[in-house]
Amino acid sequence: MTALKILILGVVCVQLSCGREFSTLNHIRSKTPSDVQSTAAADLIKRVIGVRASDFLVSVDPSIGPKNRDTFKLVSSGAKLSITGTSGVAVAMGFYYYLKYYCGGQFTWAGQQVALPTVLPVIASPGKVVTSNDQFRYYQNVCTVSYSFAWWDWARWEREIDWMALQGINLPLAFTGQEAIFQRVYMAMGFTDKDLESHFGGAAFLAWARMGNIHGWGGPLPQTWMDAQLILQHQIVTRMRSLGITPVLPGFAGHVPAAITRVFPQANVTRLGGWSNFHQNYSETYLLDFSDPLFSKIGGSFIKAMEYEFGVDHIYNADTFNEMTPRSNDPAYLAAAAKGVYNGMLAGDTQAIWLMQGWLFMEQGFWKPPQIKALLTGVPQGKMIILDLISELYPIYARTESYYGQPFIWCMLHNFGGTMELYGALDKVNGGPSAGRSFPNTTMVGTGLTPEGINQNEVMYEFMNEQAWRPGPVNLLDWIDSYQKQRYNGGNKFTSVAWALLKKSVYAYNTTEKFHGKNGYVRRPGLKLNIRIWYDPEQLYQAWDNMVLASTTPALGNNTLFTYDLVDVTRNSLQILSSMYYHDIIAAYNTTNTSQLQTAGQKMVDLLSDLDTLLASDVHFLLGTWTEAARQFSLDVNDTILYDLNSRNQVTLWGPTGQIRDYAAKQWSGLINRYYKPRWQLFVDSLVNSTKTGIPFNNVKYDQDTFSTVELPFSNDHTAFPTTTTGSSVDLAAKFHQKYRSETKSKFFSQFPRKSDRTSAFSKQLARQWGRALA
Repeated sequence: MTALKILILGVVCVQLSCGREFSTLNHIRSKTPSDVQSTAAADLIKRVIGVRASDFLVSVDPSIGPKNRDTFKLVSSGAKLSITGTSGVAVAMGFYYYLKYYCGGQFTWAGQQVALPTVLPVIASPGKVVTSNDQFRYYQNVCTVSYSFAWWDWARWEREIDWMALQGINLPLAFTGQEAIFQRVYMAMGFTDKDLESHFGGAAFLAWARMGNIHGWGGPLPQTWMDAQLILQHQIVTRMRSLGITPVLPGFAGHVPAAITRVFPQANVTRLGGWSNFHQNYSETYLLDFSDPLFSKIGGSFIKAMEYEFGVDHIYNADTFNEMTPRSNDPAYLAAAAKGVYNGMLAGDTQAIWLMQGWLFMEQGFWKPPQIKALLTGVPQGKMIILDLISELYPIYARTESYYGQPFIWCMLHNFGGTMELYGALDKVNGGPSAGRSFPNTTMVGTGLTPEGINQNEVMYEFMNEQAWRPGPVNLLDWIDSYQKQRYNGGNKFTSVAWALLKKSVYAYNTTEKFHGKNGYVRRPGLKLNIRIWYDPEQLYQAWDNMVLASTTPALGNNTLFTYDLVDVTRNSLQILSSMYYHDIIAAYNTTNTSQLQTAGQKMVDLLSDLDTLLASDVHFLLGTWTEAARQFSLDVNDTILYDLNSRNQVTLWGPTGQIRDYAAKQWSGLINRYYKPRWQLFVDSLVNSTKTGIPFNNVKYDQDTFSTVELPFSNDHTAFPTTTTGSSVDLAAKFHQKYRSETKSKFFSQFPRKSDRTSAFSKQLARQWGRALA
């Protein structure tokens, strides 16, 4: 091969590994001095490992890596580890790389396992050097701030920002406190507090009020809330910037208070359509016309007010048509819409970059190629970044010629509403980002996480974040075994088998259909609930077997991350079992067998009681953790009533009459006993009454009854729920495994994909070695 061919091949490989460079994005980088970033990274390391932080020497040197990509370098003598990074984030990422792959540790939402060896593992000079593939590592869906972050205080935010930096994230949303800024802008223009009361959503529903989907529901938003959130936002952006993280601030998308028709009677406004069954009093938001001079005035004033308050980073998120249909599909109108939003940003910041979620393009009935192209090319090339929001299942860049030249970020959405079923598409995430980088004429500039809710399926997020620096796909079985060892301080043969089984089952999702995670008992009962299991349930149950066996090891029984996973796997196993009980309930009703119906119904109710007991043993599965976090913002009884409604309604009815009922379904102790179980008891009682009287079950009447006697009273209740645990997770998991494992042998589960696997025999062999036979 000639030298010229080698050179050309090398250039092609570089292009494939890091995508296209956009000079328009060169200014989207940290402006924080290197010494400040270095100090912030050192402080982070101390928060994670305490006094051992003195063994780590950190420095920030932007010159050690290529422009617009982060690099870290590790050198260890055994006594000290030197970490040099191009930014504070790069240093943190290097520290976490070392923690995971040299010391066998992990730092996650559920806890941490960071026991360092007395003598640090050696990395001889010139050391280990890792460079990110792309310019950006993005984090958050606009909904995450409501589904997961709604009630966070600074302590929780501080830990999350630490987690972001360790994972290498350098471009997260920073949306907290924006209502106070909008209030400032609108009131200066003549709007009143009363006008804004019906515009802002409640504290748990702000995400959708910000996108114009709804207005007013869950409100009015207390002034004390807005003031507290403004203070919190200062802490958030200050810490992010100190680490070299670039926060994405909000921009003006065009949604305005209804009172605009009074304050500015000449304003050109239209009303968007309704959203998700919300009535006009909470939906059909007013949208200011993009060509109206007020658009740039409001947009520019908002950004200038934010800059005055928080400083500037030049990148803003705005989603005008998220799940909202534009009034016209004329490409000229859509191009003008994009230009109007962007010009509103420019009016406040001449270096503005618009970051937009690409979720709207999932609706292909309206968003056909001409409409998508018009919207995207209405903004100068390179001045807009698109979040390809659900790339792991539905990569839109592939059908839009890489977003018609606009840069995009390959994102894993993974989760809707913060639901908790074990689920993931590891294979798709394994190859997806590198496929995005090698796409013809790719405009990919980063990878990202865009879950609607966090605190679930942590393995998926650990793996996805590594795609920021991994050159290509890995052996997933080897990776998953490394993951469990990091998580459990080495683990054992049982945890190794358990995770191999989870990788082959719940984390092997292989279709392109969106998965919401609402199998089994978490839905309002009815005669025709779909059951969706894409894997062999026996593999999940064998994983459960092995987790229970592993729990007899004292070191694991005292490991927080292990007990969390033990509860989670037990919870999911029982959740899938509830689908069988539902099937038995319906079969008995259809044959008018009252006795079998009562038996199956009692099994379901007993299962829910046991689930509630199990989940009460781990603080991560307590409803009280959520509701009491909401109450901390209360200053009087009116606030308590309001925050109670917000916190309870979002995870149940999601609207005044159940407009998006059970969308954000959580599997928490307290929620099961007080909400799910009463619904199922009423359902079973209604079916039994029907078989006894011969009067067909009336689903409409049942829905009305469960709304009036269970669902609405739960939303409006003010009873406090526990915030401390009861019972031993290890003992309860073993107890319920013994009680229910034989039930999982039912022929019911044979209808789902069956996969022969040598791990089954291996599981039984391991059980015999420990003197216990699998049920």
